[in-house]
Amino acid sequence: MTAEIPSNDHLSRLVGNIIDPELGRPLSQLQAVESVSQDGTTIRVKLAMPCPGYPGSDRLIAETNRALQAVAPNAQVEVEVGTHIRGKNTGGSVGLKVKNVIAVGSGKGGVGKSTIAASLALGLMHYGANVGLLDADVYGPSIPHLVGASGQPEIRQQQHEGQVYERLIPIEVDGLKVMSIGFMVKEDQAVIWRGPMLHKALTQFLKQTEWGDLDYLVIDMPPGTGDVALTLSQLMSITGAVVVCTPQKVALLDAVKAITMMRTVNIPILGVVENMSGELFGRGGARAKAAELGIPFLGEVPSHPVIRERGDEGRMASLFRDDNPAKQALLGVCSQTALQIARQLLDAPKGPTLEIL
Repeated sequence: MTAEIPSNDHLSRLVGNIIDPELGRPLSQLQAVESVSQDGTTIRVKLAMPCPGYPGSDRLIAETNRALQAVAPNAQVEVEVGTHIRGKNTGGSVGLKVKNVIAVGSGKGGVGKSTIAASLALGLMHYGANVGLLDADVYGPSIPHLVGASGQPEIRQQQHEGQVYERLIPIEVDGLKVMSIGFMVKEDQAVIWRGPMLHKALTQFLKQTEWGDLDYLVIDMPPGTGDVALTLSQLMSITGAVVVCTPQKVALLDAVKAITMMRTVNIPILGVVENMSGELFGRGGARAKAAELGIPFLGEVPSHPVIRERGDEGRMASLFRDDNPAKQALLGVCSQTALQIARQLLDAPKGPTLEIL
């Protein structure tokens, strides 16, 4: 006689008790069990993980199959793993409808920070997230060139409760919403501003830009520990920071300063990315430094010509559309970053309180 399959409620509780292999929490705590249903001898499970690019799908499917077939050995189990992105909604203080704000910084220039910021935004979008990219590197705005964005943001007037407001419409390219001072100055024009002007411009980019509903807003910070980083930390709560460095010791020394600055203003560190890894600059320095500091290592990106070529051509998005030697490394960094955000959300559901310096 064929054993009867337990009820949907029983199966749902069973699935909810499964420990997620990446986040180490029960699926019920992650609110990841979307539905459990039966159709004859088939059990269908739909899971919705809290971050895009979730790397543990195969293990999670295997564990779900094992748990259900233990109570229904004759059933066929079908498991679908999807995504329901969650966040701290850290942009509320400046009127942003964004679940997560990611700052991408470095202790010094020349380490490929903007390339990693653009890659992070495009990679998260590749995984199905709604993403915006803010170029806050005011003195050296390179994001428009990297992603192939051009033109001037449109200014639209909106009315609310009888008052008229002006809103900037970001430039959209390949589905990515982009805002940069580079859209508003000539390519060869230098931006010569003191701190108050920087503060005003960045405030406008955050408060007066029509970003819409975003899962992630990636902010390309300027190198170092100057005015822009302080302004951003004062304007809003930031979900976390990704610090970019190259493997050699001189770059790692400056990366430590960037990490110290982020911690001083209570911005959580999501992790470190080692960029330009390979024969020229070496490999493993950032991983070792991250272990020494007790912070996550998000991955290494190889020093491969295809990244430079696509960036020079303004075709960074194509790195995620076709097979190339850098694709998996870049996707790995995006996946690990999203996973770290989910971990921090579980550990500290409320956003940090930032100090005004």
